[in-house]
Amino acid sequence: MNLHEQALWSIAPIALAAILLVGARMPARWAMPLVFLTAAFVAMGRWGMNFRHVAASTVQGEFLALDLILIIFAAILLLNTLEQSGALGVIRRSFAAISDDPRVQVVIVAWLFGSFIEGAAGFGTPAAIAAPLLVALGFPAAAAVMIGLMIQSTAVTFGAVGTPILVGVSGGLEGEAFSAQLAASGLTMDGYLHMVTVRAACLHAITGTLMPTLMVMMMTRFFGAKRSWTEGLSILPFTLLGGVAFTVPYFLTAWLLGPEFPSLLGALVGLVIVTIAARYRLLVPRDKWAFPESSGWPDDWRGRFTPHVEQKPTDRPMSLVLAWAPYLLLAVLLLLTRLDWLPLKSALQSQFVTLSWSGIFDTPINAKTQPLYLPAFVLLVVVAITFAIHRMSMAAIRRAVFGSLRVVLGASFVLIFTLPMVRIYINSGIDAGTTASGDALPSMPIALAQWVAMNVGGVWPAFAGCIGALGAFIAGSNTASNLMFSQFQNGVARELGMSSPMIVALQAVGAAAGNMIAIHNVVAASATVGLLGREGATLRKTILPTLYYVAVIGVLGLLAVYAIGDPRGLPP
Repeated sequence: MNLHEQALWSIAPIALAAILLVGARMPARWAMPLVFLTAAFVAMGRWGMNFRHVAASTVQGEFLALDLILIIFAAILLLNTLEQSGALGVIRRSFAAISDDPRVQVVIVAWLFGSFIEGAAGFGTPAAIAAPLLVALGFPAAAAVMIGLMIQSTAVTFGAVGTPILVGVSGGLEGEAFSAQLAASGLTMDGYLHMVTVRAACLHAITGTLMPTLMVMMMTRFFGAKRSWTEGLSILPFTLLGGVAFTVPYFLTAWLLGPEFPSLLGALVGLVIVTIAARYRLLVPRDKWAFPESSGWPDDWRGRFTPHVEQKPTDRPMSLVLAWAPYLLLAVLLLLTRLDWLPLKSALQSQFVTLSWSGIFDTPINAKTQPLYLPAFVLLVVVAITFAIHRMSMAAIRRAVFGSLRVVLGASFVLIFTLPMVRIYINSGIDAGTTASGDALPSMPIALAQWVAMNVGGVWPAFAGCIGALGAFIAGSNTASNLMFSQFQNGVARELGMSSPMIVALQAVGAAAGNMIAIHNVVAASATVGLLGREGATLRKTILPTLYYVAVIGVLGLLAVYAIGDPRGLPP
């Protein structure tokens, strides 16, 4: 095959996913098995992979899927546990008491608390939590969904305690070829991921600082009586404070501690600063903005039901400190298990608690998992402690467990096909056929990267984030987008002689922005406020902040590569 044919066949599984999910609107549970089979067919039929290598790649993908499923389950379980114990209701009501101005509530409830939830749980939970809470505070359902989806931007790359980096980027790049590149550069995978983390955090910090302002401006434009963009600027000093109070500690945390903590600690610090400012009306304008009278709302603003901030039945009153204790404990335990100079990290990564399969089916493909080092283990420990300190009944914890299992079972079926497809895609260069010139075929992502490098050239940093956003739009996940495209982005960077960590960071940041238009996120958020069937109207709004995000990071990427000269690439 020549390079054009390689690129055409390489893009086939991704194009099929786009056609089925977006064009045909087929549910992912039906589309992804077909995409998996297509990737296997292309790998064997056009790349010359034998069945053993395809089977081994599938097993390797299932190891990654298991890690991701455990994290999703544990994150959702903690959330449901707090709902059942009454803690989440206490947290919600505390926000309602701070301010009755919707502009202030957007910054505190949506931007900061939503980002904290993203850091802890990820996987679309911020919109699912924030949207009904905003409706309970008096927001139109359509406004609540729009704002809830905009939460899923800056915090997402480090959501679910760093899963998009630790599982997405790492799993997407993992392989013999990339390991050789790292060795030639004198880097470890941890070192490389830290470089990606710092660059992604910097891109997010610059771009995301204006997101609270954009949230308020879109609220006043689409849901205000005057339908004005500029009306939202009346609270600019406060929204800028909200942005900076999150993004500065967010960046410092990424730089100093790694990918698990930026969203968690950045949002926590921001919540303290901005809540104090709101209570003392610092930088809060004297004028007051409000939605039009609800009796005059158009029908497309309203949901089919209105959730309320209700108190869950508990055995005793719960203080705000006790309600927040599980999240604070989560942050502390994660920190203690991730610091290199403490013995906990090495103990949890010990070979005695590592499950591995080397040389799967007599191939060079390996797989391993470290279940006690996964964020899932810490999340489950916090659930157990919450059960005790909140004095929950067995019936309540049972409801939390079964509710979480229902959510995870649906996601699991998609993941057990998606991640093996990604690994087949990446491993397709092993035992492959030959090119038209007789050379060994590169893997599918590398072939696609070579074609892109030949046809796009030096302006690639302007488009790298768009690919990440496209992946998130299709797959509904930053992690899945990174799994699909990190190898491709690294390949393009090498072909063009650019910084691999910067191009992969642009991928990760673009994938975060794509969460604002991810179909399943829109559906999940809409369902919480009874707004199903109007997803198209929501997407037409959330495409605006998505375009803002990818445009800004594109400019920043070009500046980083050409003006600053980010030096760290990987040798070909």
